[in-house]
Amino acid sequence: MDFNQQVAALITKVRNQRDLIQTEEAAKNAFIMPFISTVLGYDVFDPQEVVPEFTADVGLKKGEKIDYAILHDGEVQILIECKRPQDSLTFEHASQLYRYFAVTNARIAVLTNGVAYQFFTDLDAPNRMDAKPFLVLDFDDLDEMLLPELRKLTKESFDLDSIISAAEELKYIGQIKRSLTTLFKEPEPDWVKFLTVRVYEGSFTQRVREQFTPLVAKASAQFLNDQVNSRLQSALGSSFPMPAEPEPIEAAADHTEPEPEGDRESEVETTLEEIGGYQIVKAIACSEVKPHRIVQRDAKSYCAILLDDNNRRPVARLHFNGKSKKYLSTFDEAKTETRHLLGSLDDIYLHADAIRGVVRSYIDTETPD
Repeated sequence: MDFNQQVAALITKVRNQRDLIQTEEAAKNAFIMPFISTVLGYDVFDPQEVVPEFTADVGLKKGEKIDYAILHDGEVQILIECKRPQDSLTFEHASQLYRYFAVTNARIAVLTNGVAYQFFTDLDAPNRMDAKPFLVLDFDDLDEMLLPELRKLTKESFDLDSIISAAEELKYIGQIKRSLTTLFKEPEPDWVKFLTVRVYEGSFTQRVREQFTPLVAKASAQFLNDQVNSRLQSALGSSFPMPAEPEPIEAAADHTEPEPEGDRESEVETTLEEIGGYQIVKAIACSEVKPHRIVQRDAKSYCAILLDDNNRRPVARLHFNGKSKKYLSTFDEAKTETRHLLGSLDDIYLHADAIRGVVRSYIDTETPD
């Protein structure tokens, strides 16, 4: 999948699973690590790229930890502080980020709960994190126009100078848009007057203000609704796939015997859950091989995940077509398949050692160039 599709797949995962995530650690595993690996493209298992529980002494405070530090060209460039999905993101939550920002080379700090991401830099004073973010991504209502700015932070396209140079404009545009949103929902007196005098010819009295305040709110709501409908109508022509709520799927029979790998009938449909499961397996396997070598190949009764798209090198299988239960199949060095019952997609992480082990077994048999 390309960058936009990776973002869309993660959005779907967040929307489907956010109610199940109750702790910060669960949010890291389910949402934030996939964001770092599949969206930003950094190897979460390589300490030369991603350092969890990053420690830096700050004055008299020793041994404080930030959740993740992302390195580029050997230098810490991005700091990430994580919260639970239920937590609102306030500047008070970013206190550790604020302290660490001044003692590292990082120019980008990120505060996230896995659903929303706030990106900070040091526009107001050098080497001092701003109080307000220059970029805000909200997976509940993603602004597609911000994706090119996010892409600049990926491993492949990391462009710090470009991000910093655009940060001030992004910061103020974002704040203006959020202010407009607030004004549309709860019109302030000046905003009511601003619009009323353009359509009402009489004197702007207190009675007129009271009359037009609900009218302005209603007109604003209808205007926003019209904009949303317009966007939905043009979505098919958009470069970014609109994430949709999952539709009910008629489950196929849960076969005990594995289906031949070559069965690729036209009615096969890869579900959003299978995409999410594939992304997790791929993120795990990336500690051993390059991401492009882990390939998804769907069939009627299971979704195969293969090394080098070779059906003789199975990495895992997703049996997600059952009516109620879902299973993950892992393989040992002899390619013996073992099924594991999954309570949720997060349970795939419990079998990370088996996934990495079988990938290593394939790599060990490869002939060096």
